[in-house]
Amino acid sequence: MTETWTFDRLDQIGGHPTTVLGSPRVIDSPPGKAVEFDGVDDALLVGAHPLAGAATFTWEAIFRPDGGARAQRWFHLQEDGSDNRMLFEIRVAGDRWFLDAFAYSNGNEKALINKEALHAVGEWYHVAAVYDGTTYSNYVNGVQQLAFPIVLVPQGKGRASVGVRVTLVDYFKGAVHSARFTRRALTPAEFTGIRRQR
Repeated sequence: MTETWTFDRLDQIGGHPTTVLGSPRVIDSPPGKAVEFDGVDDALLVGAHPLAGAATFTWEAIFRPDGGARAQRWFHLQEDGSDNRMLFEIRVAGDRWFLDAFAYSNGNEKALINKEALHAVGEWYHVAAVYDGTTYSNYVNGVQQLAFPIVLVPQGKGRASVGVRVTLVDYFKGAVHSARFTRRALTPAEFTGIRRQR
Protein backbone atom coordinates (compact mmCIF):
# COMPACT_ATOMS: atom_id res chain seq x y z
CA MET A 1 0.00 0.00 0.00
CA THR A 2 1.36 3.37 -1.05
CA GLU A 3 0.24 6.95 -0.49
CA THR A 4 1.67 9.85 -2.48
CA TRP A 5 1.57 13.51 -1.53
CA THR A 6 2.17 16.02 -4.32
CA PHE A 7 2.92 19.58 -3.25
CA ASP A 8 1.16 21.43 -6.06
CA ARG A 9 -1.39 23.37 -3.99
CA LEU A 10 -1.74 24.79 -0.49
CA ASP A 11 -5.30 23.93 0.55
CA GLN A 12 -4.73 20.17 0.56
CA ILE A 13 -1.92 17.65 0.26
CA GLY A 14 -2.56 14.03 -0.73
CA GLY A 15 -6.28 14.64 -0.42
CA HIS A 16 -5.91 15.86 3.18
CA PRO A 17 -6.94 19.44 4.07
CA THR A 18 -4.13 21.63 5.33
CA THR A 19 -3.70 24.48 7.77
CA VAL A 20 -1.42 27.08 6.18
CA LEU A 21 0.99 29.03 8.40
CA GLY A 22 2.83 32.08 7.10
CA SER A 23 2.97 32.51 3.33
CA PRO A 24 4.34 29.39 1.63
CA ARG A 25 3.87 29.52 -2.13
CA VAL A 26 3.49 27.14 -5.03
CA ILE A 27 6.37 27.43 -7.49
CA ASP A 28 7.45 25.87 -10.76
CA SER A 29 10.63 23.82 -10.53
CA PRO A 30 12.61 21.26 -12.58
CA PRO A 31 10.78 18.26 -11.03
CA GLY A 32 7.39 20.05 -11.27
CA LYS A 33 5.17 22.11 -8.99
CA ALA A 34 6.47 22.46 -5.45
CA VAL A 35 5.75 24.40 -2.27
CA GLU A 36 8.44 26.84 -1.16
CA PHE A 37 9.00 27.77 2.50
CA ASP A 38 10.83 30.89 3.72
CA GLY A 39 12.54 29.42 6.80
CA VAL A 40 10.86 31.98 9.08
CA ASP A 41 7.18 31.15 9.62
CA ASP A 42 5.96 29.15 6.60
CA ALA A 43 4.49 25.68 7.14
CA LEU A 44 1.68 23.29 6.24
CA LEU A 45 -0.09 21.27 8.93
CA VAL A 46 -1.89 18.08 7.91
CA GLY A 47 -4.31 16.09 10.06
CA ALA A 48 -3.06 12.70 8.87
CA HIS A 49 -0.23 10.27 9.61
CA PRO A 50 0.33 8.35 6.35
CA LEU A 51 2.46 5.64 8.00
CA ALA A 52 0.14 4.93 10.94
CA GLY A 53 -0.01 1.18 11.54
CA ALA A 54 3.01 0.38 9.36
CA ALA A 55 5.33 -2.27 10.80
CA THR A 56 7.78 -1.71 7.94
CA PHE A 57 7.97 1.34 5.72
CA THR A 58 9.72 3.49 3.18
CA TRP A 59 9.25 7.25 3.46
CA GLU A 60 10.52 9.17 0.45
CA ALA A 61 10.55 12.85 -0.44
CA ILE A 62 11.86 15.13 -3.14
CA PHE A 63 12.99 18.49 -1.80
CA ARG A 64 15.37 21.42 -2.24
CA PRO A 65 17.18 22.75 0.84
CA ASP A 66 18.22 26.39 0.44
CA GLY A 67 20.54 26.89 3.41
CA GLY A 68 19.56 29.09 6.34
CA ALA A 69 19.49 28.07 10.00
CA ARG A 70 21.66 25.14 11.04
CA ALA A 71 18.87 22.91 12.39
CA GLN A 72 15.72 22.53 10.32
CA ARG A 73 12.88 20.04 10.89
CA TRP A 74 11.21 20.01 7.51
CA PHE A 75 8.89 16.98 7.61
CA HIS A 76 7.36 15.58 10.80
CA LEU A 77 5.00 12.63 11.37
CA GLN A 78 3.59 12.54 14.91
CA GLU A 79 1.45 9.93 16.67
CA ASP A 80 -1.44 11.46 18.63
CA GLY A 81 -1.21 11.26 22.41
CA SER A 82 2.43 10.16 22.64
CA ASP A 83 5.99 11.20 21.85
CA ASN A 84 6.28 8.60 19.05
CA ARG A 85 7.35 10.35 15.89
CA MET A 86 9.44 10.33 12.72
CA LEU A 87 11.19 13.30 11.19
CA PHE A 88 13.18 14.34 8.18
CA GLU A 89 15.60 17.02 9.33
CA ILE A 90 18.65 18.71 7.88
CA ARG A 91 21.72 20.32 9.37
CA VAL A 92 23.17 23.19 7.37
CA ALA A 93 26.92 23.83 7.32
CA GLY A 94 27.60 26.90 5.19
CA ASP A 95 26.68 26.02 1.62
CA ARG A 96 26.32 22.32 2.46
CA TRP A 97 23.81 20.18 4.33
CA PHE A 98 23.51 16.66 5.69
CA LEU A 99 20.44 14.54 6.34
CA ASP A 100 19.05 13.63 9.75
CA ALA A 101 16.31 10.98 9.68
CA PHE A 102 14.99 10.67 13.23
CA ALA A 103 12.65 8.10 14.78
CA TYR A 104 11.31 7.78 18.33
CA SER A 105 9.29 4.69 19.32
CA ASN A 106 8.27 3.89 22.89
CA GLY A 107 11.60 4.98 24.36
CA ASN A 108 13.76 3.73 21.48
CA GLU A 109 15.21 6.49 19.38
CA LYS A 110 17.77 7.04 16.67
CA ALA A 111 18.94 10.02 14.66
CA LEU A 112 20.57 8.78 11.47
CA ILE A 113 23.25 11.44 10.92
CA ASN A 114 26.34 11.10 8.77
CA LYS A 115 28.17 14.42 9.11
CA GLU A 116 30.65 13.38 6.43
CA ALA A 117 27.91 12.98 3.79
CA LEU A 118 27.63 16.62 2.74
CA HIS A 119 25.51 17.89 -0.14
CA ALA A 120 25.23 21.27 -1.85
CA VAL A 121 22.31 23.53 -0.97
CA GLY A 122 20.08 24.92 -3.70
CA GLU A 123 19.71 21.63 -5.58
CA TRP A 124 16.90 19.06 -5.74
CA TYR A 125 17.33 15.76 -3.92
CA HIS A 126 15.52 12.50 -3.35
CA VAL A 127 15.71 11.32 0.26
CA ALA A 128 14.37 8.17 1.90
CA ALA A 129 14.01 6.62 5.35
CA VAL A 130 13.55 2.84 5.33
CA TYR A 131 12.62 0.41 8.11
CA ASP A 132 12.62 -3.33 7.36
CA GLY A 133 11.50 -4.49 10.80
CA THR A 134 14.99 -4.62 12.29
CA THR A 135 17.13 -1.92 10.68
CA TYR A 136 16.46 1.79 10.13
CA SER A 137 18.38 3.41 7.26
CA ASN A 138 18.40 6.63 5.28
CA TYR A 139 19.40 7.60 1.76
CA VAL A 140 20.15 10.64 -0.38
CA ASN A 141 19.76 10.17 -4.13
CA GLY A 142 19.72 6.42 -3.62
CA VAL A 143 22.99 6.33 -1.67
CA GLN A 144 22.80 5.03 1.88
CA GLN A 145 23.91 7.59 4.46
CA LEU A 146 23.62 5.42 7.58
CA ALA A 147 21.89 2.32 9.00
CA PHE A 148 21.18 1.25 12.58
CA PRO A 149 19.42 -1.73 14.25
CA ILE A 150 16.39 -0.61 16.25
CA VAL A 151 12.88 -1.72 17.24
CA LEU A 152 10.23 0.68 15.92
CA VAL A 153 6.68 -0.30 16.80
CA PRO A 154 3.89 0.75 14.41
CA GLN A 155 2.57 4.20 15.24
CA GLY A 156 -1.09 5.01 15.72
CA LYS A 157 -3.07 7.66 13.92
CA GLY A 158 -1.70 11.17 14.10
CA ARG A 159 -0.74 14.26 12.16
CA ALA A 160 2.02 15.76 10.05
CA SER A 161 3.76 19.06 9.55
CA VAL A 162 5.79 20.19 6.57
CA GLY A 163 8.20 23.12 6.78
CA VAL A 164 8.48 22.95 10.56
CA ARG A 165 8.33 20.62 13.55
CA VAL A 166 4.78 20.06 14.86
CA THR A 167 5.71 22.20 17.87
CA LEU A 168 6.36 25.08 15.43
CA VAL A 169 10.11 25.35 15.93
CA ASP A 170 13.04 24.90 13.53
CA TYR A 171 11.48 26.19 10.31
CA PHE A 172 12.68 25.02 6.90
CA LYS A 173 14.07 27.18 4.12
CA GLY A 174 13.60 25.53 0.75
CA ALA A 175 10.95 23.68 -1.24
CA VAL A 176 9.18 20.31 -1.23
CA HIS A 177 7.94 18.67 -4.43
CA SER A 178 6.46 15.34 -3.29
CA ALA A 179 6.48 12.51 -0.80
CA ARG A 180 5.66 8.82 -1.06
CA PHE A 181 4.79 6.53 1.85
CA THR A 182 5.06 2.76 1.29
CA ARG A 183 4.20 0.10 3.88
CA ARG A 184 7.20 -2.08 3.13
CA ALA A 185 10.95 -1.67 2.93
CA LEU A 186 11.97 -0.72 -0.61
CA THR A 187 15.38 -1.13 -2.18
CA PRO A 188 17.04 1.93 -3.75
CA ALA A 189 16.19 0.50 -7.17
CA GLU A 190 12.50 0.80 -6.21
CA PHE A 191 12.69 4.38 -5.03
CA THR A 192 10.65 6.96 -6.88
CA GLY A 193 11.64 10.38 -8.13
CA ILE A 194 14.72 12.17 -9.24
CA ARG A 195 18.34 11.49 -8.47
CA ARG A 196 19.70 14.97 -9.08
CA GLN A 197 18.29 18.10 -10.68
CA ARG A 198 19.42 21.67 -10.41
